Amino acid sequence: MKVPCFLLFLAATVSAQRVAVGLPAEGEKLAPGSSTVVQIQRPGSLTGSQEIAVAIGLSSCADSTCHSPEDVMGTIVYNGPFRPEHHESGLPPYQNFSVNVPEAFATGTAQLNIAHVSLVGAGPFPFMETLNRTVLIA
Repeated sequence: MKVPCFLLFLAATVSAQRVAVGLPAEGEKLAPGSSTVVQIQRPGSLTGSQEIAVAIGLSSCADSTCHSPEDVMGTIVYNGPFRPEHHESGLPPYQNFSVNVPEAFATGTAQLNIAHVSLVGAGPFPFMETLNRTVLIA
């Protein structure tokens, strides 16, 4: 009986460590050669954690199906520390990253891919997740 409770606790702990994409908006238009802000939000949690890093990639889906960021991150536009902070009430802690859309990037549907890594709990144990946001390169 203890094993199912532990698994439920572990699932709740991990889900509390997830990040979300605040910016750009789903379907937002980005221009090749331009700069855009990618906002990664990290809601608060009762479980202790230490943020390590995020990687942000841009993958073209213009000529094919978008792939999972677990399989293809695309062109890496940021790879480094993740230090979310409180900025204003009403939003969870977040960090803004100014990234450049490559000049020669294909126009059409693209996917902004994020890989997030942190250490969770008193142990701690490593936690990694990927997520994405569809954008339009025009």
